[in-house]
Amino acid sequence: MTIMTIAEIQELIRRDETRTLELKKTTGELKDAMRTACAFLNTDGGFIIFGIAPVSLKVLGQDVTDATRREIAQALSGIEPAIDIKPEYVDVPEANGKQLIVLHFDRWNLGDRPFTYDSRPYLRAESATRIMSRDIFESRLKAYKPMNFFWELQEAVGVELSDLDENRISDGIRAGVNGGRLNSSALNEPQINVLNKLKLIENGRPNNAAVVLVAKETHYYTQLKIRLARFAGTNKNEFIDNQQVSGNFFDILDAAIAFCFKHLNLSGKIEGLRREEKLEIPIVALREAIINSLAHRDYENRGTSTGLAIYDDRVEIENPGRLPHELSPETILQSHDSFPYNPVIAQALYKMTYLENWGSGIRRIADSCREAGVEEPTYTDGKGFVTVCFKRPSYKGTQTSDQTSDQTSGQTSDQTSGQTIMDTILNEIRKNPKISSKQLSKTLSKSPTTIKKYISILKETGKIVRIGPQTYGGQWEILE
Repeated sequence: MTIMTIAEIQELIRRDETRTLELKKTTGELKDAMRTACAFLNTDGGFIIFGIAPVSLKVLGQDVTDATRREIAQALSGIEPAIDIKPEYVDVPEANGKQLIVLHFDRWNLGDRPFTYDSRPYLRAESATRIMSRDIFESRLKAYKPMNFFWELQEAVGVELSDLDENRISDGIRAGVNGGRLNSSALNEPQINVLNKLKLIENGRPNNAAVVLVAKETHYYTQLKIRLARFAGTNKNEFIDNQQVSGNFFDILDAAIAFCFKHLNLSGKIEGLRREEKLEIPIVALREAIINSLAHRDYENRGTSTGLAIYDDRVEIENPGRLPHELSPETILQSHDSFPYNPVIAQALYKMTYLENWGSGIRRIADSCREAGVEEPTYTDGKGFVTVCFKRPSYKGTQTSDQTSDQTSGQTSDQTSGQTIMDTILNEIRKNPKISSKQLSKTLSKSPTTIKKYISILKETGKIVRIGPQTYGGQWEILE
């Protein structure tokens, strides 16, 4: 390899920074330099030189140690796909051994995979580096591997039409018709026709989007699961409850909502003649956040899954993927267009009234929190996950160990007791679907108010439904 000379470098920098040149004083600016490197790789190529002042163009050089070389190699490893760049180290005359570090990057060619740094793509515009727009990024991905671009439209492997859940499909159609987003004729159409219109069938067979939404079994799709955890305290040192639930979108949504009811504080308020049960964090906000996480997550990576973690002080919902390139955690609450990660899944859920456009969904979460006097959630984007965090209003901050122990013990006892009651109610319904609330109260030795509370939770979480009259002549049906 031919090493550049000082004279060649001075000629190169004569016009200061350009579309193909970036100057840095030291490798202390490595992270910013790597964004530019990614931009060079996605545009016309270029040089990054460390050891030169950008404005004065003074050749400073820097001390280069083994640690410096390792840091450069580590920084370059953050670019994907992997590149083989060999830095040049050029001695600076009369500078006590200081050197310039020169990195050269080739230009991007049509049909090549677009480059990313820290999972974000960048472009070069004149002498500035900017995030590549989603449209450009997706068009380059499509040109690179057209068949792999829309994972949700690919034919589902080993899944037949008979493997789709007719009840879930019917419920979705009915919700769409009632919400005015599907024509009423959809109620009488063959389900396959509606699925075709929703783009959930490709060439007469279910696609991956159909599996995500309405498959009966999802064993092959190991990414279709949610991790549910209740931790003791404010860290992950100790579990109170730890579950993994696999299934389609609706199965996972039901499980997540039920987990929230199980582990978050429930309060009652008399509204007129009715007692209204409310979670400490509005269920509307939690439900919307969970739906967003399931609708907009990255499903292509089979090794990832959605997570719901409840701590003493907060609730965190995380999904694999990144925010759209046009958004950041700081701007997500501002008015913006919808950027669905899975447009087919998002559109089907919109038609079924489970999803609004993304921007309005985020605002609805914030609005419902404000109305309930609860702090709005915060968003983070990093390490391949987007996380929404709700602060629990019941958390009192720093407590003594005895207080914390008593509180955790009390909460756990209450939660365990509540779950036991609900499990017993379900068992009694299995034995006698026509059992009344009065009979349940007598069998469980619980007050009618308590029985009504837990029946309400079971109904809201989709565990049971009442068929026929609410009193005499009707019966319960378990939906599990």
